[in-house]
Amino acid sequence: MPGPDDDAVVVRGLVRSYGPVRAVDGLDLLARRGEVTAVLGPNGAGKTTTLECCEGLRRADSGTVRVLGADPHLAGPGHRARVGVMLQDGGLPTGAHAAGLVRHVSRMHAHPVDPATLCAELGIDAFARTTVRRLSGGQRQRLALACALVGRPEVLFLDEPSAGLDPQARQAVWSVLADVRSAGTAVVLTTHYMEEAERLADVVFVVDGGRVVAHGSPAELTSGTSADVARFSARPALDLDTLRRALDPAVSVVEHQPGQYLLEGKIGPQVLATLTSWCVSQGVMPDGLTVGRRSLEDVFLELTGRQLR
Repeated sequence: MPGPDDDAVVVRGLVRSYGPVRAVDGLDLLARRGEVTAVLGPNGAGKTTTLECCEGLRRADSGTVRVLGADPHLAGPGHRARVGVMLQDGGLPTGAHAAGLVRHVSRMHAHPVDPATLCAELGIDAFARTTVRRLSGGQRQRLALACALVGRPEVLFLDEPSAGLDPQARQAVWSVLADVRSAGTAVVLTTHYMEEAERLADVVFVVDGGRVVAHGSPAELTSGTSADVARFSARPALDLDTLRRALDPAVSVVEHQPGQYLLEGKIGPQVLATLTSWCVSQGVMPDGLTVGRRSLEDVFLELTGRQLR
């Protein structure tokens, strides 16, 4: 069982406002060494502001933030050398060459990772002599991650590390982060990719309106209910009222995206028979019909709503 010495990031009652807008409203968060902690939430939920307070880039209005036992806003260079940060916008000098920048950052640390090895793992060799201003968004992401990792941080903060990455690059990043976690680093990341959170995270915090609305392991969050789900695709805007009347009231039906349908409840043979008969009456084929447990995305949408913000 983890003990207090494993607690790398401790946030209690964090409040941070921008004028009349309270971006973070009494948020609690805990991240441990050797674990990946994912912070999920809709746009504007307070994720980036929370990370910036943990990184020392912003000061809390109230509450406490401790990273490796210190207030990150007041901590000195020795503390900052133990923390790796990847900002959402990269924050990289646009005139620097990619591999040269990684080597430059490595010289700022006492025991850095070999820059050549890191560049090879993240595919930076392919654009090693290209300046930052000429890199694609995904290439900048990989370069920013390398700069955050090269100092062997004890705590690593990553804001949307996979944004803009193609599938091959995303797999490479996930592999590197798994190795970092295994080495004992506490990794705290925000992401909009539910697959990324399910694949990497030991603990997930779901944030909405500046507060934590749920937390636990991905398995705990998705198994906290007896509900099953059925998913299928068909033409958009089908008449779901007729299906709802035919089903047990305990089974809910929504079109969560145009042409993407979701049933939640106890999905047994009778429900599937009713669904297929209804599809016949609508003249549609339930393409990709699957039955299973709720995913992390299902839980996320249940907690934060399905409407655009």
